Amino acid sequence: MGNVWNPSRLLLLMLAALGGAPHAAGDVRIKDLARFEGVRDDAILGYGLVVGLPGTGDSQRNLATLQSVSNMLREFGVQVPALSVSSRNVAAVMVTATLPGVLRIGDRLDATVSSIGDARSLAGGTLLHTPLIGTDRQAYATAQGSLAVGGYRFEQNGNVEQKNFPTAGTVLDGAIAERPISPQLANLDGTLDLILNEPDYTTAARVAERINTALAQTAAAAVESGRIRLRVPDPSDAGLVRLIAAVENLAVEPDVRARVVVNERTGTIVSGGNVWLSAVTVTQGDIKVSITQDYIVSQPYGGFVRPSREIRTAIVPQTSVRVQEPGTASVTLKQGATISDLVNALRAIKASSREVIAVLQGIKRAGALHAELVVQ
Repeated sequence: MGNVWNPSRLLLLMLAALGGAPHAAGDVRIKDLARFEGVRDDAILGYGLVVGLPGTGDSQRNLATLQSVSNMLREFGVQVPALSVSSRNVAAVMVTATLPGVLRIGDRLDATVSSIGDARSLAGGTLLHTPLIGTDRQAYATAQGSLAVGGYRFEQNGNVEQKNFPTAGTVLDGAIAERPISPQLANLDGTLDLILNEPDYTTAARVAERINTALAQTAAAAVESGRIRLRVPDPSDAGLVRLIAAVENLAVEPDVRARVVVNERTGTIVSGGNVWLSAVTVTQGDIKVSITQDYIVSQPYGGFVRPSREIRTAIVPQTSVRVQEPGTASVTLKQGATISDLVNALRAIKASSREVIAVLQGIKRAGALHAELVVQ
């Protein structure tokens, strides 16, 4: 019965694929290019109080903090009106955390704590029990613990000394999961969908071809630019895990879009290796106008003139205008030149980083830059 499917055969094929030939220089694991649909992170959020601050908490102007302290004390049988709370050792905060794709009860997560009032610093504080809820309004974790703040702020008599941002901190492993999360990997028809991080038709086709070549019993097809659909030969939970592990460790050479990224603030230019230019001539030159103004003080006192009330000290401005028109510099690049060739040529004529970026924008508008230009 050659057509009868044997799960042990699938395992052997997968192990053979994982231990195959070395990857090519440009190959990347599918695990680093894509993810399986159904496995995703999620955000949770909560409102809480940080106590134990050395007088750096919220002021009396923050009514929400005063009301929160009053409500908390009421839970312990202490009746204190909100306007009677006058301590600056408490701060109202928002607590955030990220849920992984798979979560078990008791798992610990890092919680980020950020002030929402006018607290000067959260250093030395302790976060009180705070439920963290998701988009469905269900509590997935509870956070509590001492804050680790990577900064400080000290103020005395108007003198302030501050480092980094002391109004935000982290409670390491401070959130404990209270609700499990199990991803739904398989579709209703029993297939698996692989989602590319960067949608691209060429890459999607290469991934599907690589899976079909390495895993003979798994049929893969690129249905979109960012989605590859896999037929699962063994639909059991163990079979899904084996299949996902085998697919993630396959290597594919992704097709990278030609792109040049420039940052005008820092003058940084980053380009891929597949960016090239058509034959182009760049002319760079400018006119520098310098206007300076000096002031001369004229004193009325002299050996032969006796000053009166109408004669005073005068300030006389003297203005000079100087125009410099340097020689125009030009650069000619042949067909197939790279961004590196262009930048080196512009550097040779003493062009600044801002001028290099302006030249790149001009070449792109002229149609000689065959890449996407991203200006940050």
